[in-house]
Parts: sequence; structure tokens; C-alpha cells
Amino acid sequence: MTHTHHTIDYIELAAPDVATAKAFYSAAFGWTFNDYGPEYAGIRNPDGDDEVGGLTAAATAAAGGVLVLVYSEDLDASVRAVEEAGGSVTSPPYDYPGGRRFHFTDPAGNQLGVYQPS
Repeated sequence: MTHTHHTIDYIELAAPDVATAKAFYSAAFGWTFNDYGPEYAGIRNPDGDDEVGGLTAAATAAAGGVLVLVYSEDLDASVRAVEEAGGSVTSPPYDYPGGRRFHFTDPAGNQLGVYQPS
């Protein structure tokens, strides 16, 4: 999968019960998943290469909400760019299996995340 700096690259769907959400999306659309434990599952790309999104039980997405993730080649520079443009970092950079990310709100209050793979 090719990633492009500062483009929408991944979508996380809130799923308080990840197992139930996986069963639903599998039955409804034939989606398959990469399991990362009971609180997260990656949604596999239909061509089998990488993931297009995830189901998360974590508080990173409001119940019933969606978290859009933007790809970054330089996470620290992206934090500075968001702040300089008037965004508010709501979760500073943190490590997760596979890389680092942070969350922010834009001036309209939309929450997004930015990630950089390891």
C-alpha cells in the first residue's frame, strides 16, 4: 500500500464491543480483520495488502463516531503544523503497536488523528 504525506489514510469506527462489530461487518460486507486483542481489530484492505481502517473500543472515537487518520512522514513536524494552523492537540504523540500518533481538533471542533508508521 502506498501512503502519501498528509492525506486521509485510515478510518477508525467506534466499536464498544469489537467482536459484535466484526460479526456485523463480516456478515454485511464480507470484511475480514487483523485481530489485535479484544479492543481493536484492523479492517483488511480487500486486496489483502495492509489495512484501510479499524474497529476500536478505546475512547479515541466517540461512541457512534468515526476517527479519520492522516498519514505523516514526520509526526513531530505535523504536530507543529497543526498547532501553527490553529488546531488544538488533544492527545500528544504516543506510541502504539506499529508506530506513533496524536489526536487534534480543528477550529470547527472535528477530531482527527495523525499517524506515522514505525
